[in-house]
Amino acid sequence: MTIKPLDVITTILGLLYILLEVRGSWLMWVVGFIMQALGIVLYYQNGLYADCAMEFYYILMTIYGFIVWKTGWKLFGSRKSVDSKTSEQRITSFPKRMILPWLIGIMLIWAAIYWILVTFTNSNVPLADSFTTALSIVGIWALAHKYLEQWLIWIAVDIVTSVLYFYKDIPFKASLYALYVIIAIFGYFNWRRKMKADRQTNVDPVDTFVENC
Repeated sequence: MTIKPLDVITTILGLLYILLEVRGSWLMWVVGFIMQALGIVLYYQNGLYADCAMEFYYILMTIYGFIVWKTGWKLFGSRKSVDSKTSEQRITSFPKRMILPWLIGIMLIWAAIYWILVTFTNSNVPLADSFTTALSIVGIWALAHKYLEQWLIWIAVDIVTSVLYFYKDIPFKASLYALYVIIAIFGYFNWRRKMKADRQTNVDPVDTFVENC
């Protein structure tokens, strides 16, 4: 087993990132920005080209997510629901009307990335690499909008990624993703509890209607 400095550093940052995410703290975006910048180098060195490319997307979504969490503003549609006490975006549910379009989108993105990896790179794990990349595109978007179900997406991503990274000899990062699975399960129930408590104290008929459409 080879110990890589970037593997260790990004593992520590990743653990801090998800713990801040469980708490729903906007500071996770600051930690995430640093982790993703270092991740670009780590993944490129280990031939995980799809993951490497994804870090650039993550950085853009990190900036976007920070803005959304702090202001409630979003790129498309109306302003998100903001807590009157903290002036930050509330935790909400993934809109039902968006489930089918995003499932179709995931399949198309998965197929496209798989083709790119097989055609233009020497990746020996194109199926798993493209799957986690496609699902992560939706996961980080859902996180930026503070949707509860983003935890379910990351649980699936973390399980596959953990196995993949052990195979690619990135043991610290692989162990981190295995731990992510456990933390993500806890995070899901913690966010759900917070969402229910928030709804009881901040009833917004418009938000309820939109989320159930």
